[in-house]
Amino acid sequence: MENHVTSVTHVIQLAVAPVFLLTAIATLISSVNVRLGRVVDRQRALQGLGPFIPRSDAALAQLRELALLSRRAHLCYLAMLAAVLAGLFICLVVAMAFVGVLLEVDLAKVLAALFLLAMVSMITSLSLFLREVYVAVSARERVIAVAEAQSAGTAADAQGGPASP
Repeated sequence: MENHVTSVTHVIQLAVAPVFLLTAIATLISSVNVRLGRVVDRQRALQGLGPFIPRSDAALAQLRELALLSRRAHLCYLAMLAAVLAGLFICLVVAMAFVGVLLEVDLAKVLAALFLLAMVSMITSLSLFLREVYVAVSARERVIAVAEAQSAGTAADAQGGPASP
């Protein structure tokens, strides 16, 4: 009985690190969820503007932005899915560690495989999160560049000549 209590105590000590990892995963899910919420809010705002004249510049710009927002929402969803899977795998690692001790079964290979799957899921989630941030930032830079080009063109038209480089 003494050995069994010692074994369970040891598993509890080993389970602390994966529990901290769960906290990090929950924080990542929360961050992605906030970004997804902002994307959805922007989509709703654009859709609430009403219909534009077909094939106008404003309609094309709205369609491009809606397509970009849809891509960002999809990336957020996939990042969240991968993070949730990582969390589930970590929970399975902790649960299987206790099962192994209580049933006195060697589950070392199963635990290693589950932890490896958790790490692959976490890497996937972080990669998708980074990709979504990149898409958002690069789209913003493109919008700024277009606005600067248009303002330079407008200034040149006002002066009556071509825009200077």
